[in-house]
Amino acid sequence: MRPNRQQLIRSLFDEYIEMYSSRDDRLTHRFSENFSGYAGSSDQLVTDREEWVRITRQDFAQVPERIHIEMLALSLQDLADNLVVVTAFFHIHLPIPNPMLSRETARLVLIFRLEHKDWMIAHSGISIPYGLAHKGEIYPIARLEERNVELESMIKARTCELAEANRQLEILSNTDGLTNIGNRRLFDMMLQTEWSRGQRSNSSLALIMLDIDHFKQFNDHYGHLAGDDCLKQLASTLSQSGRRAGELVARYGGEEFVILLPNIDKQTVLDTAQHIHQLIQAIAIPHADTDLGIVTVSAGVAYLQPSNQQSHLELVRQADAALYRAKSAGRNCIRVMNEE
Repeated sequence: MRPNRQQLIRSLFDEYIEMYSSRDDRLTHRFSENFSGYAGSSDQLVTDREEWVRITRQDFAQVPERIHIEMLALSLQDLADNLVVVTAFFHIHLPIPNPMLSRETARLVLIFRLEHKDWMIAHSGISIPYGLAHKGEIYPIARLEERNVELESMIKARTCELAEANRQLEILSNTDGLTNIGNRRLFDMMLQTEWSRGQRSNSSLALIMLDIDHFKQFNDHYGHLAGDDCLKQLASTLSQSGRRAGELVARYGGEEFVILLPNIDKQTVLDTAQHIHQLIQAIAIPHADTDLGIVTVSAGVAYLQPSNQQSHLELVRQADAALYRAKSAGRNCIRVMNEE
């Protein structure tokens, strides 16, 4: 292509882009009487100049502020002395908060024809994958806003679903898979929480640690499935033993269970331990290798005033030591820290 023709075609296109971007009504005087075209968000083929003028002015009225054209690719074609074509790919940036329009690539074909010494636009075809515009629109802003509302609603719903899934995952991660009560992880977390709370409120914290007597012999005699059922029954009994605010029942590991009791006096702790001990005997799970012929438990009780002078693990150490004394005393009994 000769340089002067290339310069001519480029100047015709640049003039069009400037008038279109600045919403200059003088652009409507550049359309040929013998015109054809289609708008990017319309399914109508326009063959009437006046109709295209109306569409152009409707475009300018819908978005009266200057728009920005981000050019991506451009092709100039010199088809004849009186006929040139420009094909352009670009992004349209409208002066609106929603950036969805600017993400799509507009494809424009302009045909300029020399008519009576003036270059006129004989064809303008633009395609933009926005979807159809509503009546009275050139750009499908209303449809995009509707879609945006739909997407926001979907995001909100998915966020709620994710929050619920995370909540369920948190529950599962803190639940013993066999007994469906709290697990060691939850106990460790709650022990630290209640220890800190006790320091702030100057309130006491108690721990009852239980161990099933001769549980290995139970499994050997009745089988591991029966052992699992035994653990489930004890967990259910502990959970239904009368819950206080903040009380936690958890499986500590193997055949050991713990009951964490915040803000409680010593006598109530002892009464609770005795009550639990009696409840477990009352369900009378058969156990051939114990003196009573039923499943029994040994219990260790610890009772402390949380302070920053000692670790929360001291409560566990004291309860474990008391439990050891209970088992050494012949099992099926309760022992309290620092008491023989």
